[in-house]
Amino acid sequence: MALQPSLKSLIIAGSPGSPHTLELFLDYVCPFSRKMTLVVNSVLKPLFDEGGKYSGKVKVIFRNQVQPWHASSTFVHEAGIAVARAAPEKFWAFSVLLMERQEEFYDIPTSTMTPLQIREKLAEVASQAGLTSVQVKAFSDALALKGSPNGGVSVTDELKYTIKISRQNGIHVSPTVLWDGLVANEISSSWGSKEWADFLANKVIAQ
Repeated sequence: MALQPSLKSLIIAGSPGSPHTLELFLDYVCPFSRKMTLVVNSVLKPLFDEGGKYSGKVKVIFRNQVQPWHASSTFVHEAGIAVARAAPEKFWAFSVLLMERQEEFYDIPTSTMTPLQIREKLAEVASQAGLTSVQVKAFSDALALKGSPNGGVSVTDELKYTIKISRQNGIHVSPTVLWDGLVANEISSSWGSKEWADFLANKVIAQ
């Protein structure tokens, strides 16, 4: 599927010109998305990045899968997009760290927090992920409410884009994985290196 230019940093592994595409629809507050993210980081990225077995053959796109039954899902995905804007090279590091700390943003921990407090906490995660003070300021500015009473924040349009991508393609839950544009239902968050190795051996046909 397509990816608008302002979100090009959501290509988290491989070259943008790679012929095969693996798309990961993940929610930052989904435990199963957390499992898959950690495997992607340790197993898949080394295979697809420069020097890896499938370098130049497969690219991986992170798709923000907002799940509104998790109360903070919108806030955490706004934050991911804000990092993609303020410090694109830190997007994946932020995403991994946020997945690791996702329990802090579950329903009960955030139930007594205001939206501003949630965003302040997300700024602390961004700082821990390696954003500079200037980048954290840009991150926070991207999450500042607009002047109109119901106008959202400056990354709202990008968030709408990611949600529309999910809706028009019938993606309902996370994690959902697409291979070359088709849902690969066989892929599970419980997969490790062997399952992914077998899958890729069967699917990668690009020379």
